[in-house]
Amino acid sequence: MNALTVLISCPDQVGLVTNITRVLAAHQLNIIAMREFVDEANKSFFTRMACTGNLEDAEKLKEKLLENLPNAAEVNLIAQQEKQIAVLVTKEYHCLAEILIKNQFKTLGANVKCVIGNYESLRDFTEKLGIPYFYVDHTNKDKSEFETEVKDIINQFEVDYLVLAKFMRILSADFVKDYSGKIINIHHSFLPAFIGANPYRQAFERGVKIIGATAHFVTDNLDEGPIITQHTNHVDHNFGVKEMVRAGKEIEKKVLLEALELIFEDRVFVSGNKTIVFK
Repeated sequence: MNALTVLISCPDQVGLVTNITRVLAAHQLNIIAMREFVDEANKSFFTRMACTGNLEDAEKLKEKLLENLPNAAEVNLIAQQEKQIAVLVTKEYHCLAEILIKNQFKTLGANVKCVIGNYESLRDFTEKLGIPYFYVDHTNKDKSEFETEVKDIINQFEVDYLVLAKFMRILSADFVKDYSGKIINIHHSFLPAFIGANPYRQAFERGVKIIGATAHFVTDNLDEGPIITQHTNHVDHNFGVKEMVRAGKEIEKKVLLEALELIFEDRVFVSGNKTIVFK
């Protein structure tokens, strides 16, 4: 028996679940888990179905599903296989370390194909775990030249997602467009608060009592892409900037790995600037 994940988004209407399940049954697929959500404000329907069965013709199934769904429906049929990712880094190691350790012990749910850094700082650690490391110097280059070099490396591999594990460079609109919907970033604050650089200093100066981290898809708008997951920790007057940074790094690791797990299991839909997440 083979595993298949069926992802469907479409305008909402009466009878959708009946139509979908009838088509799946006709193709001898057994639904072992199903989640659905209706966005009533936008009259949109979303569902994730985990199925088993011996599917002979995925294109025929997709065609039949679309025939039984409203116009503008999107159907994705995903066979069970690990995602392939590239990781972009600068100097901070904590998020990269979590990813590479899980990759080493086959618990990441994806394969790390390469790590690309704009400093050499993380090369030794990366290569000790058997992952290719590519250094792309950003100094004395315009953004276009730098990004072209990065893309040339990425395109050597067949990757499903790019993970920005504390990659401290702002990507151009053209770069983001080339990998639309495939770039995941960890931002070191609870968005939409403290966008941009030095969020922990911003938080300290503001005297906040909660700090957090946010994993989100990257769009043209800095730190404003669809949010996948967020977490917070309480702080108080005893926390200086260093203590906030230390506490923040622990949250960042947790949030990024949680977001990646959801994405690698195909549990995240993007709808406009929001996400529907089936945990």
